Amino acid sequence: MTARLYDAVLCDIDGVIRHWPTASDIETSHGLPTGSLAATAFAPARLHPAVTGRITDEQWRSAVAADLTAICGSADRAHAAVTDWSNLVPRVDHEVVSLLTHARTVATVVLVSNATTRLEWDLARQGLDDLADAVVNTSRIGFMKPDPRVYAMAAAKADAPLHRCLFIDDTAANVTAARKAGMTALHYRQIADLRNALAPLLRTAPDAQPT
Repeated sequence: MTARLYDAVLCDIDGVIRHWPTASDIETSHGLPTGSLAATAFAPARLHPAVTGRITDEQWRSAVAADLTAICGSADRAHAAVTDWSNLVPRVDHEVVSLLTHARTVATVVLVSNATTRLEWDLARQGLDDLADAVVNTSRIGFMKPDPRVYAMAAAKADAPLHRCLFIDDTAANVTAARKAGMTALHYRQIADLRNALAPLLRTAPDAQPT
């Protein structure tokens, strides 16, 4: 049997496994400027406390609504917009899920996400809570990618040396940091990238076909 290249696959979630819809219709219906929800919610000063666990997901969304009130002039409309935005459901890329599920037959799979305290609930509602062997949610550990401690913790969760990990992320800075930590890393842009990166590993799977 061919020796496997990696002992662990560490994969980002948003932008790889799932993809969120735009909020433009919500913004229009509540009288907000296009792009204001994302600009407000993901401004570093607002987002970083939420994804490092300094505040809860609920506190973050409440703060976003307060910021939007100053933009639209109505607390009711701002809170209604955040409620509708919070109810959006991302599209799951089932081909990515299939590839990771297959990879898990020969390697440990760990999901690694800069996320709020809502992540676990979000994964469960879409049936993704059993996709991986472990999840590293940065709001639970107090620091976020590209902090090197995230990569060290993810490798430890996988019980794998850093150099035996394949890290996948759609954000270039996170990929660069993983490489500096000693991992092989893929800057994810399209499904073919993941298929190609996992191909050598999947050839070692029990059900792999001879080539």
